[in-house]
Amino acid sequence: MPNDFNTQIIAEFRANGGRVGGPFENGRLILLTTTGSRTGAPHTTPLGYLPDEGGRILVIASAGGAPRHPDWFHNILGDPQVTVEDGIFTYPARATVLSGPERDEVFARAAEADPGWTEYQAKTNRTIPVVALERTGGGPPEASSWGTALIRIHDAFRRELTLIRHEVATTGPRLGAQLRVNCLAVCHWLHHHHAQEDGGMFVGLAAQHPQLAPTLDRLRAEHVRAAGLVDQLQAVVRDQAADPAEVRRQVDQLTDELERHLAYEEEQLVPLLDAMG
Repeated sequence: MPNDFNTQIIAEFRANGGRVGGPFENGRLILLTTTGSRTGAPHTTPLGYLPDEGGRILVIASAGGAPRHPDWFHNILGDPQVTVEDGIFTYPARATVLSGPERDEVFARAAEADPGWTEYQAKTNRTIPVVALERTGGGPPEASSWGTALIRIHDAFRRELTLIRHEVATTGPRLGAQLRVNCLAVCHWLHHHHAQEDGGMFVGLAAQHPQLAPTLDRLRAEHVRAAGLVDQLQAVVRDQAADPAEVRRQVDQLTDELERHLAYEEEQLVPLLDAMG
C-alpha cells in the first residue's frame, strides 16, 4: 500500500530538481527504485544517502530502528539492479550489501557524523544493513535544453559544497571520517566534470563558434586552477591530523573560486547552448 508521506516527498523531489522541505530539507536525498520481490512491480523510496569514494553512494536500511528490514532492502536481495534519481541524473545502478569490517567501518563513520544511526541500531536486534549503490550507466541530465542541463549540474555542485561548508564549519576539534569522505567525493566529481567539459563540450563549441576561443581558454585555465585547489584539499583531508580550520579555509577558497567560475561559464555559454536546442 503506498505510503502517503513518501508519495508527497517523491512528487516534491521530482518537481523541484531534488529539493524538498520537511525532515529532508538541506540533506542528501535520492529516490531509489527497486523491483518488488513478490509483485515484480517498481517500488520507489526516498532515502538519505552518504557519499563514498570512487563514485558510489551508500544507503542504510535503518527503517527508523524497526524490527524488520525495509521493503526496499528485501527487494534488492531479490534483484540488485536498481534505478537512482539524484535530482539531476536518473541512472541504473547495482546494489551491493556490505558485510564484515567494511559494513562496520561505514556504519561507524555514519554514526559519528549523525548519532541518530546509533539510536536506530539500539532500538532493534537486527544488524542494520549498509548498501552501496554503484552507477552502471546513464546519460545527460533531463532538462529542456543543454543550457538548463549545465545550470542543473552546476547547482548540484553548489548545493553539495554548501553542505560541506556547513559541515566543516560546525565540526568539532577533529575532522570526522564521513566528512573526509564527503570532501573527497565532491573533489572526485568536480575533476570528472571538468575533464568532460575540456574533452567534450568545449571541443564541440570551439568547432562551431571560433569566436569563443578567448572564453574557452579562460575556462580551461580556471579548470587548472580549480584542479590545484582540489589537490590541496584532498591532501589536507587525507592527513589524519588535519586541522579543521585549515580544511575550512580550503573549502571556503574552493567554493568561492568555483562560484565565480560557474557564474562566468553560465553567462558565456548558456545562451549558446540553449540556441543549439
